[in-house]
Amino acid sequence: MTRLKTLLGATALSVLAISGSVSNASAKSHPIPVRVVVVTTFELGKDTGDTPGEYQNWVEKLPLTQEIPAPGTDHDVMHYNPELHVLGIASGEGPEHMASAITALVLDPRFDLKHAYFVLAGIGGVDPKFGTVGSAIWAPRVINGGLSHLIDPREIPKSWPDGFTPVQGSVPDEKPRPPLHSVSGDMVYTFNPQLVQWAYGLTKNMTLPDTPGLQASRARYKGYPEALKAPSVMVGDTISGETFWVGEKMNAWAERWVRYWTDNQGTLATTAEEDVAFCQALAAQAKAGRVDPQRALILRTTSNFDMQYPGQTAAELLAEEAHEGSYSAFIPSVEAAYTVGSVVVRELATHWDKYEKSIPGAE
Repeated sequence: MTRLKTLLGATALSVLAISGSVSNASAKSHPIPVRVVVVTTFELGKDTGDTPGEYQNWVEKLPLTQEIPAPGTDHDVMHYNPELHVLGIASGEGPEHMASAITALVLDPRFDLKHAYFVLAGIGGVDPKFGTVGSAIWAPRVINGGLSHLIDPREIPKSWPDGFTPVQGSVPDEKPRPPLHSVSGDMVYTFNPQLVQWAYGLTKNMTLPDTPGLQASRARYKGYPEALKAPSVMVGDTISGETFWVGEKMNAWAERWVRYWTDNQGTLATTAEEDVAFCQALAAQAKAGRVDPQRALILRTTSNFDMQYPGQTAAELLAEEAHEGSYSAFIPSVEAAYTVGSVVVRELATHWDKYEKSIPGAE
């Protein structure tokens, strides 16, 4: 009897293996068509019917009606619109989850993503010197804010502006500036400038909601004229790092860091966690010809200021902003990510005859 069970078990495993091979072969010969991948980082609860995180609006409103299992990923499931051929994922928060999710997706034999566009639409902090909460900001560049040498603030040389130096250097303004990509890591990714400007051009005149809550939040930033303006669609660089930093002194470091690594061409606009990992995963898979990083975009919508208003301390700001649901512009920012991002996604998906072979903005 034991022998029979063993043989039956082995036969079952062989059948499963054959079925898996057939399934994979079928997927490779008839992959699910994908025109745009919408990348979000988190969902607070369910994917529909409750308080939305970054993902829910896309599932409900685009809509993404079909569930596709995604075992081995943080969210376990993807969603798909078979008419628009748009795929949505929630990667999980943090660079590790993002890199893992993008790599798993690109290697999934069910999809051919060689011509797919990737739109990362997520919330982030905003520098009040650049803009205000509730805004939507397309990133021309991502700067790595998580890779450096750091001296404890109590031991910083008096001539230094802060304790951060390039990981390839020993002073804050190491010269010549180290390479952007080296064995030490990746410091800056630049998106296709024509594509970024095209996305901005499609959305720059959109009117974003301006709620009493947003007005009250920004009114506290007296002396910061850009922070006092109503929400709008903009273009500005994002700094990416896993440490959720806050405060005026950290903001000054981030502004300097962006200027340093972009040779004074960049301007800090938003703060985020996952963006360098998103770029790194796409760049790695591009080496094998599986994706085209020239077809990638990042849209960060601003859920909170990254530094305190006059009269507030950094610790008091952190107490206000320590949890996602408590961000001063949480709901407006997740709404803006869909409202603005979906314009670009729909344009790409519904005019595939134009954009499959030719990237918009390059004409």
